[in-house]
Amino acid sequence: MIDRRELLTAAANLGLLPNIVEKDYVLGWVLAGIFRHPALADKWIFKGGTCLKKCYFETYRFSEDLDFTLTDESQLNVDFLVGTFREVSHWIYDQTGIELPADKITFEVFQNPRNRPAGQGRISYRGPIAPTSGDLPRIKLDLAADEILVLPPVDRPVSHPYSDAPDGGITARSYCYEEVFAEKIRALSERARPRDLYDVINLFRHDDFKPAAQEIHDVLSKKCTFKGIPFPTVPALSQLREELQADWTVMLAHQLPSLPPVNAFWNQLPELFAWIEEGHRPAVPASFPVSSGDTVIRPPAGAISIPGMASSAPIEVIRFAASNRLCVELDYVDDQGNRATRIIEPYSLRRTQAGDIVLHAIRSDNQQHRSYRIDRIQGARATQQLFLPRYAIELTPTGPIPVPPASRVPQIATFRPARTRISGRSRPTYVYECTRCGKHFEHSERNPTLRAHKDKGGWRCSGRHGIFVDTKW
Repeated sequence: MIDRRELLTAAANLGLLPNIVEKDYVLGWVLAGIFRHPALADKWIFKGGTCLKKCYFETYRFSEDLDFTLTDESQLNVDFLVGTFREVSHWIYDQTGIELPADKITFEVFQNPRNRPAGQGRISYRGPIAPTSGDLPRIKLDLAADEILVLPPVDRPVSHPYSDAPDGGITARSYCYEEVFAEKIRALSERARPRDLYDVINLFRHDDFKPAAQEIHDVLSKKCTFKGIPFPTVPALSQLREELQADWTVMLAHQLPSLPPVNAFWNQLPELFAWIEEGHRPAVPASFPVSSGDTVIRPPAGAISIPGMASSAPIEVIRFAASNRLCVELDYVDDQGNRATRIIEPYSLRRTQAGDIVLHAIRSDNQQHRSYRIDRIQGARATQQLFLPRYAIELTPTGPIPVPPASRVPQIATFRPARTRISGRSRPTYVYECTRCGKHFEHSERNPTLRAHKDKGGWRCSGRHGIFVDTKW
């Protein structure tokens, strides 16, 4: 188990409460236990918002629940679920020291509105921030067998950016990207939950994964037919608008560093449905021109450090704001040492030929392009001022690995007995770049310390820390 200090540092870097990050940390190990258990590995299909956060987009809203579709309805049995999760809890404790007390593992099985069995579980845990009094924090599991899987599930690596990540990483069997996208739209049409609106618009905005509109349409159509509901439309969704607006802050604010205005998401629904129904997707803006010798960098969350600052929080605020189309209030010190505050539209981080990391942006007041060295950024705050991107936003990571084709037949995960470290099919390699000469080094662990080396001119670089630039699988 990671120590309290690592978790508090991660929370500070991400601009979130420590208990939210702690739950994300524990969720990773619960997923590891589920998908290493022989009775669950090939029958529990991970889905929902937490699946998006853990399996597709590293920079995303933090979720609290685990949602699964079960392909074996007989497992919706209280005795089976409690007994199996006690085995999972023993394995997790053996691997990490995270406690999931056996007497606080509870499940209930009930009939859903279609008169089919469904289940819900609650698992308490004691992690790095162990409460001295009161109730333990809990993870909720929602289990459904009454679902249609239109496309084959896939095995995805789980994002677990903590120092105790197991050898080979964590893998989960999940909905493929097209299926989870369609499922989110279907969920939005059936319930007025702010997180569904936030999710579908973020999926639509993300240009790294480009599923075919027709495939999303077909999957969504089959899901709606199975549920006996009409295919969603903007006019039909308009009936939910008032409820979504009323719940936006209460249900979503704690999962995000800064809450964007609801209208920024609601107003993009017509574009989303024009794409799904007719294939009309807005043109993707071009990137800022790359100067000779400059490179675009898109490292995972928390990987960039600012010299002289205790955390990378300003960069994480900027990245979050950019992904949500929010302007940033930036505190900056110029070449003459003068401090100024500017409202900017953030777009891209570049490594210059001189070795500096530079944020490219547009000033909101005069619409002029500006670049800001990150070592001169003193602070950053997301505003409620929206902007329409005129360039590609290149600040967010592109996900753990490319999306596999939806038709791929997945491999079945295997269970490792307790007291055996997890081993996967492959393990990541972390690429670090020397801040002086730009040379790349591949590490098997997240460790920015570089070995002594010489630059192209023969000068010795030693005792330096590199900047994280990529993960290879």
